[in-house]
Amino acid sequence: MTIALIEDDEAVLDSLRMLLQGRGFSVGAFSSAESFLASPQLKSAACVVSDVRLSGMTGVDLQRMLAAKGIATPIILITGHGDIAMAVAAMREGASDFIEKPYDADRLIASIERTLITSEKIKTDESERLSLSQRAAELSPRQREVMDLVATGLSSKQIAARLGISHRTVENYRAWVMERMEAGNVAELVRKVLILESK
Repeated sequence: MTIALIEDDEAVLDSLRMLLQGRGFSVGAFSSAESFLASPQLKSAACVVSDVRLSGMTGVDLQRMLAAKGIATPIILITGHGDIAMAVAAMREGASDFIEKPYDADRLIASIERTLITSEKIKTDESERLSLSQRAAELSPRQREVMDLVATGLSSKQIAARLGISHRTVENYRAWVMERMEAGNVAELVRKVLILESK
C-alpha cells in the first residue's frame, strides 16, 4: 500500500519519506497537491498525508477536490497551530485525522495505521453491502417481505397470519431467502438485513 506524502518544504518531505519507508511503507512524495492530482497515484494511494498550508492548493482544498472527484482515499492533515480551526473543519468534512506540528513520529505512524485499517473495513463493508443488495434484488417482493418479517423476530406462524398465507408457504419462502442471502441462521439474516437498511 502506497502512502502519498504532500509537503512543499523539501527537507520536511524527505524526512517524512524516510520515516515512513523506515517503517515499511511504500511512499510517493509530492511537493504540491497539484502534482499529486496529476499523478497515477491519485487513484492508487491507500492514504494521503498532506500539510494543510501548501504554496498552491491547500491540503483542505485537496480533500475537497478528492471528494468532488468521488475518490474516497483517506487524508491525514499535518497542521500548524494557526490552522487548527481549518483542520477541525476538515475533520467535519471527512478528513481521517489532523496532526499538529511539531508532530511525534509514533503518533503519525499510529494515525496512518489506524486510517488504513478503518479504510479497509469501509471498503470491505461497502463490498458486502453491494453483494447483499444484489442478492436481495433477486428476491420477489413477497420473499423480501418474508425476509424483513423474519428479521423483526416473527415466527413462520406469525408471518403466515400477518400475510394471510399458509405456514408451509412461509417456510418455503423462508428457506429460499436463507439460501439466497447465504444466511446460516436467523441471527445472520438479521445482521444482513441491518446492513441493507444502513445504506
